[in-house]
Amino acid sequence: MEKKSLVELILYALFVLVGMFFLTLFILFVVLITGKVYYVGLIITIAVILYVFYVLNLFHFFKTKKKQIVFGSLAGVAIIVSSISPIQHVYTNWIASVDAEVNVYDYMPFSDTRKVATLDYDSTLKLTGDLPKMDGATALYPLYSAFVQATYPEKEYSPFDSEVMVNSTPNAYSNLIQGKVDMIFAAAPSESQLKMAEQNGKELKMTPIGREAFVFFVHQKNSVTGLSMEQIKGIYAGKITNWEEVSGAKDNIRAFQRPADSGSQSALEHLMGDLPIMEAPTEDIASGMGGIIQEVSKYKNYKNAIGFTFRFYSTEMVQNKEIKLLEIDGVAPTKETIRSGAYPIASEFYIVTAGTDNPNVEKFIEWILFYQGQELIEKTGYVPNGF
Repeated sequence: MEKKSLVELILYALFVLVGMFFLTLFILFVVLITGKVYYVGLIITIAVILYVFYVLNLFHFFKTKKKQIVFGSLAGVAIIVSSISPIQHVYTNWIASVDAEVNVYDYMPFSDTRKVATLDYDSTLKLTGDLPKMDGATALYPLYSAFVQATYPEKEYSPFDSEVMVNSTPNAYSNLIQGKVDMIFAAAPSESQLKMAEQNGKELKMTPIGREAFVFFVHQKNSVTGLSMEQIKGIYAGKITNWEEVSGAKDNIRAFQRPADSGSQSALEHLMGDLPIMEAPTEDIASGMGGIIQEVSKYKNYKNAIGFTFRFYSTEMVQNKEIKLLEIDGVAPTKETIRSGAYPIASEFYIVTAGTDNPNVEKFIEWILFYQGQELIEKTGYVPNGF
């Protein structure tokens, strides 16, 4: 075989370089749009190793076993180092998440899952005609689904495209303020949600219909079983940073938060008052356009983690047995302590309206505030305000 000239070898190397470059770009694009950012470093490393191997082989570099071993060792180290991020991601995903997605279709009105509370007798209210359009927090969907099942005509109410939707607290407030729905079921609004309503010329009317506990939780193996209100505030202000400071193990506290304007994050803001909240842990997320943005990290049940939510969501909807709810000031969050007022951070949840001409809205709210609506609040697992 005729020996190739140096120019030919360089041309071959350049040709392969161009091909490898565009192939790697395509793979990176696919990885980014699918959200798997953590593979970027590994992909680039493998591409570089393959190309360097090709070029060195092209120029007959691997004539001795020693050179082969050196190259293989260096390549192996590079791959191991660039694999750290994917391995960390796999490990993180393996750890249980308390804020796991709930299958809301299990709580759809008139579904056959039997997860929606029902009355033992006919409702005194049966709505017809212009049905109130509603939205709300995921944690409250089982409740207002029960209201709908008792009073609305029987048909399919898609959770995302019907008169009865569940789009999370931030989206529910947005839909209410924009006039897309007549009412929402949610926790009290955040400052930015109140400002958004004001900017749109809307006044939010909040009708309390029941009470719920705002709870803090840790890994089941965490030796800490309770905290004081001052300790909770100290942790989320960034003043208490190690579990040892609150009679736990010597380990840094990983205090997770929720996205801005979510019901539980708003509850934390109300709890903290004027005390500034520490910056939330964030993670890199791939946006739909392939760019990288930072979002608040979802709670992961590390042994040194602490998170917060509402009692019903954690105990009845998600049912994660790897966590334990903390006592606050020596009081456990139960229906009994919420009802008696002994649990210190029980708060009301609301029907929120912003002005509507639908005549059925007031009828519906009055029914919820009376004994049948309050009975369904009790049966669902929340604490009614009473009637």
